[in-house]
Amino acid sequence: MAKVNVGVVGVGYLGSLHARVYSQLKNANLVCVCDIDKKHAKKVAKKYRVWYFPEYQTLFDKVDAVSIAVPTSLHYKIAKEFLSNGIHVLIEKPITKTLSEAQELIDIADSKRLTIQVGHIERFNPVVRAVAPLLRNPRFIECHRAGPYSEKKRVKDVGVVLDLMIHDIDIILSLVNSDVRTIDAVGVSTISNHEDTANVRLTFKNGAIADITASRVTKEAVRKIKISQEGSYITLDYLHHDAYIVRKSHGKVSKEKIKIEKKEPLKLELKSFISSIQNKRRPIVSGREGKLALSVALDILKKIKSSEA
Repeated sequence: MAKVNVGVVGVGYLGSLHARVYSQLKNANLVCVCDIDKKHAKKVAKKYRVWYFPEYQTLFDKVDAVSIAVPTSLHYKIAKEFLSNGIHVLIEKPITKTLSEAQELIDIADSKRLTIQVGHIERFNPVVRAVAPLLRNPRFIECHRAGPYSEKKRVKDVGVVLDLMIHDIDIILSLVNSDVRTIDAVGVSTISNHEDTANVRLTFKNGAIADITASRVTKEAVRKIKISQEGSYITLDYLHHDAYIVRKSHGKVSKEKIKIEKKEPLKLELKSFISSIQNKRRPIVSGREGKLALSVALDILKKIKSSEA
């Protein structure tokens, strides 16, 4: 099967990681990178021995697919142009800033039979993959995602809900498989013009409840999720790749460590993206899943704003 020629638009912290992984994949051929920061982008291009272009439009006749790792406000414009030129796209989360923008991208991709994958990387975390077969109708989920503010790593044009919490929103929606009934949310801005800490409770139509806390202004990084279901309790630690399941059987409680396969989530994500293109298969996190996570995130932001009034 022929390799897929790929490019990366936006080679800041995250985009540089995309370039590295593409350069290592057997089914992909990293052709070029693009960024308005010429000095940095040229270093990335030189490191992986590929072309550098300051304008993304130059990539249209050079690649089959592209990763878009630019500020959220630019996702729609750039992705639309690539899709309109027949190029598959992986868009870093969130898919766009509005639902109408997301739907338009989905419609273009459908009409041209192109792939849209959204960068909800936790779907590819080996911890999540190892736990998935053990889940049976989760009833209560707790998520805690926090870390220090970083000028290099943090998205600056959105708050913590669209920057960090949306990862857990996507994971929870995939686990619960039910529509959201009610949302309670509060958020606080501390060092940016957006909410930097937020706490949310989602109540689903099937009765499940999810409590989510996200912060980008804490001293230490935390990425944990706890899942309660009938007969068992599961804990996951994304950062340390640990997971345990506590079961009660015949009156006895047992705790078992879940075996985790050590693999890089980003490599699994990009490998899956390329495979979806080659095999004409719907990606694990398609534009529709990206839009659904965005929809819930935007409703959360509305609740936060109403609580401030």
